[in-house]
Amino acid sequence: MELKRVVVTGIGALTPIGNTVKDYWEGLINGVSGAADITHFDTAYFKTRFACEVKNFDPLDHFDRKEARKLDPFVHYALVSSAEAVKDAQIDTEKIDSDRVGVIWASGIGGLYTFHNEMEAYFETRKPRFNPFFIPKMIADIASGHISIKYGFRGPNFTTVSACASSTNAIYDAYTYIRLNKADIFVTGGSEAAVTVSGIGGFSAMKALSERNDDPKTASRPFDSERDGFVLGEGSGALILEEYEHAKQRGATVYAEVVGGGMSADAYHITAPHPEGLGALSVMRSALDEAEIKPKDIDYINVHGTSTPLGDISEVTAIQKVFGEYAYDLNISSTKSMTGHLLGASGAIESIACLLAIKNKIVPPTINHFTDDDRFDPKLNFTFNKAQERDVKIALSNTFGFGGHNASIIFKKLEE
Repeated sequence: MELKRVVVTGIGALTPIGNTVKDYWEGLINGVSGAADITHFDTAYFKTRFACEVKNFDPLDHFDRKEARKLDPFVHYALVSSAEAVKDAQIDTEKIDSDRVGVIWASGIGGLYTFHNEMEAYFETRKPRFNPFFIPKMIADIASGHISIKYGFRGPNFTTVSACASSTNAIYDAYTYIRLNKADIFVTGGSEAAVTVSGIGGFSAMKALSERNDDPKTASRPFDSERDGFVLGEGSGALILEEYEHAKQRGATVYAEVVGGGMSADAYHITAPHPEGLGALSVMRSALDEAEIKPKDIDYINVHGTSTPLGDISEVTAIQKVFGEYAYDLNISSTKSMTGHLLGASGAIESIACLLAIKNKIVPPTINHFTDDDRFDPKLNFTFNKAQERDVKIALSNTFGFGGHNASIIFKKLEE
């Protein structure tokens, strides 16, 4: 069986540093931090009182009031970013076979905002007056359902849930389905809206979050010796994946080709990464093997890089084992230093960062680096504090999640 080639023909983003792809990219290359005091709820009694919220976003700018009330914020975000991606790809629903257009959408948690509000209302009254849209608003797969209903896409439709690896898994699944000729086009990506009482409270109880309340903008510090946890983010990223000949036939603009990916498990601990980076090592090697490229061919790695004391070390350990001496030729950066950690949506917005790095020949920085950590090789290029110009031909994106879930995806400048 001949495997199909897969390309990216559209992207959409709604992030803490920009509500469109254009604004997101400008935020990235200018090193803008999306962290600030939380506005969604009163944080007076919380150990962490800041996050990377989506800013200046009003659902009523995109939905009528009745429709907006039926949707959890993670679905608002999904529909807005996917609409930007569909428009960017110039998809005309009258000129495609909708039976061969699918949606694979990710969310690590789903409708946490809705779940919290419904439970809070119940415990206040002790009366079961639940909203009839409670379950349809909350379930993680509902975003993919809404996207398909909006456009009439009747191809494969499901949701991937693998914690912070979720949207990379979604992209990889969409890539695989197209390669196997199961569809011509997929809308894929992920969304998350977990900056809530229970989201902040739960991650704080795990000691996963930074507590740098006096200086939120510098709190996300990947690879810095003073890093103390990640900053929770929210938002959405969408990609249009398309079979190459199908895209060429309709004259679509191509950002890059998807050439490989991988998935693995740490099989070690529910929250801590394997100290020797074995799962990360395995998933990167798997992605390289499927792409049929060598470590020296990679120009840029958008790392998971959450700014946790153990996670950053584990990932860099794996990178050095996989790339060996070529690790010194890489640009490495963690865009979570700017966006915070979007959980299940991370892989989508970070894949978009890779695509735009390829398109614009610029690597976004890892901001908030102040103090070197002597546990990292000083010869590695973490792209600290300032974007760097580079002709990025091939980029790798890593995402790792609680439960030991790992996913990587590789994008390559299109060769005709």
